[in-house]
Amino acid sequence: MTHSVFSHVTLGSNDLQTSALFYDAVMPVLGLQRIPKPEGKPPAYARPVEQGEGFKLPYIYIYSPYDGEPACVGNGSHLALQAGSAAEVDRFYAVALEHGGSDEGAPGVRAHYGDDYYAAYVRDPDGNKLQAVCYL
Repeated sequence: MTHSVFSHVTLGSNDLQTSALFYDAVMPVLGLQRIPKPEGKPPAYARPVEQGEGFKLPYIYIYSPYDGEPACVGNGSHLALQAGSAAEVDRFYAVALEHGGSDEGAPGVRAHYGDDYYAAYVRDPDGNKLQAVCYL
């Protein structure tokens, strides 16, 4: 069995309800589902296991900061998510914009990364930068 080097990624949010609406719409485009959690727990997303119950690592958690300070974004950081096709990248971008995200780079080939590198960039409602990418 192979394991991901990552256990999880946490993105900060100042409004968990708004974030949940955004991520509930965007993550399924890339094959991730919301993980069932008890009432009041922050949303989390992962790919379901093909056979049986459960989810594959890594998980993506959306949390309000523990220190009570406002969530803020990192300059120069983003979360890149693997898409299965250019059509998935396009759909990810469109759904993100339809659900409160903002444009950070429309879908297209990023030749500076390679002739087959196809990606789109968005920001979630809290300003976290997300990317969907595939190789043509």
